[in-house]
Amino acid sequence: MLAWLGLAFVVVLLDQISKGIVMLLYRPGDVTAVTSFFNIVRVHNPGAAFSFLAHAGGWQRWFFTAVGIAAVVFILWMLRAHARQRLFAFSLSCLLGGAVGNLVDRLVHGYVVDMLDVHFRWLAPVFAGGHFPAFNLADAAITAGAIGLIVDELRRVRRSG
Repeated sequence: MLAWLGLAFVVVLLDQISKGIVMLLYRPGDVTAVTSFFNIVRVHNPGAAFSFLAHAGGWQRWFFTAVGIAAVVFILWMLRAHARQRLFAFSLSCLLGGAVGNLVDRLVHGYVVDMLDVHFRWLAPVFAGGHFPAFNLADAAITAGAIGLIVDELRRVRRSG
């Protein structure tokens, strides 16, 4: 289990370093175009994914903090029970690192710092100006973990069928 906790720690470390650099070099709303489809930005998100409940008045900080703590406890319990299942444990480690990275932001700042802005014209019908909501490395790790859990389950179903 130690290796999986190490992976989660690396995710938290990289996430917090990247957020620290952005907070040091950018003011909220600053944008640097990197490519025709990718920008570095500084966005504060007091809500959850896709800014869900971002304008709820402040109570959401503590709600999402509690949800994050519960998720961390549950993931640690699952990781301990399934540490030998490589893809499952890898996925849980990504989820754990991402959850802790965003939890640290909520506790320290009261919001999550996002900095990665991907945009394509074909996204315009769904997202304003074609910009997917800004995200961070913790969010990317959570997404990778979720995909890994889906792949792991599909493999498990395939083996049993």
